[in-house]
Amino acid sequence: MTEGVQTPSAFTKRVFSGIQPTGHLTLGNYLGALKRFSEVQDQDYETIFCIVDQHAITATFQDPAVLARATRELAAGFIASGIDPAKSVLFNQSQVAEHAQLAWIFNCVARMGWMQRMTQWKDKAGKNAQNASLGLFAYPALMAADILVYHATHVPVGEDQKQHVELTRDIATKFNHDYGVDFFPIAEPVIEGAATRVMSLRDGSKKMSKSDPSDMSRINMTDDADTIAAKIRKARTDPDALPSESKGLEERAEARNLVNIYAALSDTSVDDVLAQVGGKQFSEFKPMLAELAVAKLSPISTEMARLMEHPDEIDAILRKGADQARAVAAPILQRTYDIVGMVR
Repeated sequence: MTEGVQTPSAFTKRVFSGIQPTGHLTLGNYLGALKRFSEVQDQDYETIFCIVDQHAITATFQDPAVLARATRELAAGFIASGIDPAKSVLFNQSQVAEHAQLAWIFNCVARMGWMQRMTQWKDKAGKNAQNASLGLFAYPALMAADILVYHATHVPVGEDQKQHVELTRDIATKFNHDYGVDFFPIAEPVIEGAATRVMSLRDGSKKMSKSDPSDMSRINMTDDADTIAAKIRKARTDPDALPSESKGLEERAEARNLVNIYAALSDTSVDDVLAQVGGKQFSEFKPMLAELAVAKLSPISTEMARLMEHPDEIDAILRKGADQARAVAAPILQRTYDIVGMVR
């Protein structure tokens, strides 16, 4: 055991999560991530939220002006959704060099076989793996560094990212074992609940995605009230009335999705929603959902628009957050170097 290294019980309860600045924020991002982030910042955790702009360039070329705007728009989305820079650290990844520096150490800890088993590598590289970037192959090590450079103990993620947190745990375990320390925590994934897993408005079997070619498949957080209402009105459904209990939604993907959205926006359970709307046709339910969605989302889109008119305000928040993040990350990176034996 290396002298002075923390034991697991000594780790501060700290949440870390990040979102890529690629495309517009959707209702799925809000309910599955941003809304949850704003709730956890008032609980018994330190909270660190990151716009992972280095991850954004791993798969495809990003136009610099588009990436810069997307970074600021995502920051505006965080803030408008309730992330308070006075309570949480908010910054973009590229301003804190410790992420990339620790990622190199983890590149040397992780095994090729681990990376080749990653589902997202297989999905994104496909049959063209020889032309995929090295960054795309190695980015799970950078994600591990994003988490562990803050000794984060809890990581809110969607089900599709759980494998990456499991890899982070493997990297932490191997590092600790190789160097005979208990230095890195074994972070816990905090998986989104069913009511916040938002699916496409055009296909209830697919997750709502900002990369879907059909804009009608999603609600963007920048959509105005009329657009939100129109998309809900045109959302795919089935001809049957809504059931009175959740079991009746099991084989009805589109119906289940709209009820889940209503439940998440109203901070209630699916069963409570169905107790209220069971027996109604979608011609009655959709206007209810549209009214609720507009009431909840319009203030966010309005504040996002205001912030985007003041990019200097956004940049100042991100710079301050980066300074706060670096104050946590730098000592952890330097202690990592000491453990590895790098002279400084």
